[in-house]
Amino acid sequence: MQTPSKTVIALAVGLALSACGDHHRDEDPTAVNQKPAYLGTVTSTSYDGTSDDLLTAGLGTTGLAAATPPVYNDPANPTARELRRNAIFANYRAVLDISANSGYGSLYGPNVNAAGGVTNGSGMVAGTEYLAYADDGSGRQNVTLMVQVPNSFDPANPCIVTGTSSGSRGIYGAIGSAGEWGLKNNCAVAYADKGSGTGLYTFDDDSVNTQNGVRATRAAAGKNATFAPELTDAQRTAFAQQYPGRVAFKHAHSQQNPEKDWGKITLQAVEFAFYVLNERYGVQTSDGGRTVRFTPANTLTIASSISNGAGSALLAAEQDSKGLIDAVAATEPQVQPDKNTGYTVRQGGANVPAQGKALLDYSSYAALYQPCIAGGAGRCASLVQKGLLNGTDLVARQNDAKARLKAYGWTADADPLQGLHALTNVLVAVTYVNAYGKFSVTDKVCGFNWAPVDASGNPIVFSAAQKASSFATQNGIVGTPIYEDSVGGAKAYNLGVSPSSGIEDQSLDGFLCLRGLATGLDPVTGNALTGEAAALSARVKAGMAEVQATGNLKGKPAIIVSGRSDALIPVNHASRAYLGLNAAVEGANSKLRYIEVTNANHFDSFANALPNVIVPLHVYLFRALDAVYANLKNSATALPPSQLVRTTTRGDNSVPITVQNVPPISAAPGINAITVSGTTVTIPD
Repeated sequence: MQTPSKTVIALAVGLALSACGDHHRDEDPTAVNQKPAYLGTVTSTSYDGTSDDLLTAGLGTTGLAAATPPVYNDPANPTARELRRNAIFANYRAVLDISANSGYGSLYGPNVNAAGGVTNGSGMVAGTEYLAYADDGSGRQNVTLMVQVPNSFDPANPCIVTGTSSGSRGIYGAIGSAGEWGLKNNCAVAYADKGSGTGLYTFDDDSVNTQNGVRATRAAAGKNATFAPELTDAQRTAFAQQYPGRVAFKHAHSQQNPEKDWGKITLQAVEFAFYVLNERYGVQTSDGGRTVRFTPANTLTIASSISNGAGSALLAAEQDSKGLIDAVAATEPQVQPDKNTGYTVRQGGANVPAQGKALLDYSSYAALYQPCIAGGAGRCASLVQKGLLNGTDLVARQNDAKARLKAYGWTADADPLQGLHALTNVLVAVTYVNAYGKFSVTDKVCGFNWAPVDASGNPIVFSAAQKASSFATQNGIVGTPIYEDSVGGAKAYNLGVSPSSGIEDQSLDGFLCLRGLATGLDPVTGNALTGEAAALSARVKAGMAEVQATGNLKGKPAIIVSGRSDALIPVNHASRAYLGLNAAVEGANSKLRYIEVTNANHFDSFANALPNVIVPLHVYLFRALDAVYANLKNSATALPPSQLVRTTTRGDNSVPITVQNVPPISAAPGINAITVSGTTVTIPD
């Protein structure tokens, strides 16, 4: 075959670019596609959409809703393909309620098409999946990036959607959220595990996860390990002997504070997507390369995801210096404003009691009080003993705990969910203190290590099958916090006895220590920490400062959606505060809209468990994505105004959710409008 001349190449690429509409700007059509320097080896696998696919791993709508996960042919040695399948199964269900009466299969799910129509199909999506590590060459970062390109991708109308993982999840963590929307809308999806991911390290056998999930020894994996702690063999052996069964995982123990790079990592995922698309669709050059057909100027790119991934999308938009991102659609973002002053959040006619606090500040506070609300009588009694709680009986103490949380910034709507979030905030507090302080796994910060436990709360060793399947089953926070300083010996945190009280109080001494490191103050006396404790706190607070958001979205169209009942990421500290910060920074140039949804919270699974309290928030992510996409395609299609969407819960979970329960975002919200006047945000009651 003859090599086309540069003139022919320029003409072909120019015609392709001109088909992209008014988003097009002139580019050099002869530029050669360049692989980003931070990318390692790129692997690709194509899926036919019948036996296997991008969205459901061959399981389809029905298989994703199955009561049990797919079985491995050999549980001790699952293949990479089996691990991918089970990871998609676990991650899809982790962020969605897959109960039919909660809307799965009717309002959302693989069988519901991009227009919201219910089909009889399986929802499988044919296409190609590309994987690579982003790293600095050391093999210590090894952030997993992935690009999925559906066969339906239209080069004449190119689009990219980011799917940075939620929580601490691995690379498939956003498959059911931004990933599904992107694939259904014929976009390439740019995923990232944020430098957290599973990354399970087990001391007893010195084994790690590799990029495709298969386990290997640290030595055998080398630079292909998702995470390997910086330990000598002698240090590993000594630690394993002293603390049998203990484990490490990447988010907590990489000593890199990955959250500080979540914006950059999301931008790298977008750059990876551009590289992949140009390799796939660019015209071949005489030296075997490919021309640059797609650029930020002619390709619509939306930064999206939920929770930590949504925070990453906002950070990426703030940090975007190359014009990679056109818009943002983020749900329940874990985002931390760099200021909690200079703006005012009001609900109804009163200022909210607290706003804009950092994640570790409020999660370490919740980790003190939510276990009491969850029924921990010992925790309640120990808090009373230390002067941190009032009440003469359990009910009075639990009510006081709820009152303290509301005074610290939670909404009254979150009250029914406070106890249900106790474990989550415990995990956040222990994980993020380690991450922000860049502590080693051997530092045993505040007396905590991690391990699986038996029914009595004693640390045990992961079985060979559990290790082998960890890529698919673990959510990136692995095992249980073990309180090594418990009276009588190491116990799971919830059975720990504090030395200061002698009460089985769910290891309160350890959590008071974590709280002190987060704030720099002794939580009992209120005095500033001194000595070693002060030094450790300084490390933690330095890490907290590295992850803050500026609020400057540079005029990009953006929609943030959050549930008013969120008990994990309180809206006063995240979404509402970010809206206020953005108003203070961008003023009239802002194109940010905020949609707050009543009866919605951080975890859609509660819609089935608590149907009279919760509706699924997921449908509003897709509606927000639809809205920003329509605005990008035609600027005359305005973004919806900021507003409170009033939903209706069900009496019980035998009643199917319909659109009447979760009404659309309104183009004219009237009295439900959320207003921004100067730097004052006003939310209707």
